[in-house]
Amino acid sequence: MITHYADLELQTVSIQGVKQAYADSLQLPILYESSHFIRFQLTPFTTLSFKETYEAIHPVHFAIQVPYSQFTGISSFIHQSGLFILKQENGQYIDETNTRKNLYFRDGDGNLLEIIAHNYIKENQIELFGQLKGMYLREIGFPVESVPVFRDWLKSTLKMKTESDQDTFNFVISGTAHAVVVSKERPWIPISMKALPPMMLVTLGTTNTNFINKLANKPDNSFLESDKVYFSKEGYNFCVKYSPDFKSSLLGELNLPLLN
Repeated sequence: MITHYADLELQTVSIQGVKQAYADSLQLPILYESSHFIRFQLTPFTTLSFKETYEAIHPVHFAIQVPYSQFTGISSFIHQSGLFILKQENGQYIDETNTRKNLYFRDGDGNLLEIIAHNYIKENQIELFGQLKGMYLREIGFPVESVPVFRDWLKSTLKMKTESDQDTFNFVISGTAHAVVVSKERPWIPISMKALPPMMLVTLGTTNTNFINKLANKPDNSFLESDKVYFSKEGYNFCVKYSPDFKSSLLGELNLPLLN
């Protein structure tokens, strides 16, 4: 099974702008840097990468799971970072329910970032990383023409699951990884940002090498490279890699909701 997002690689028009947003403002450590590429450590098991391009880029939405007990302090850190904080539809910066809190903000390329916290997630089971106290990359947005078609592909190919099936917006989940599959006609909240399909490479982690070998035989332009398999679907590029450092037992220890 898929356990987590291992890396998210995005496009940028400015490596220096990315450095100012993520290294200077959010204080993420740089793992690798060249003139056209940079990689940050985002959470204990996830990296965030940017490749410079000379093409127009479409903003991406992604959400970082943070501890519920420290959400106020993390929100204050983001407010002080100098990045653009977005108001919710109710006019407040933080949206809160009985079990969840979240805050939206943007980087220099217009990507829509979110910190999100749930009170049922056990915080002491995983290392909290950096000033953001990131636990794991929870969500990546996938705008598509047909939500049912892409959702069902994720379920059949990557063995991901849904709590319920909807036609315009769906969470498709495996482990800590939530694919937010949304119709291109449905804008991203909270600023009604157009849901444009971004160019990105999404790397997913698994502890099952047999799963990787099975994916290599799927007819989705796949090819096997050592302990990784690459493939694409509807313009999105994927990689599934063997990630033994992420223990499958952690999923139960985090108290993630079980899906039928």
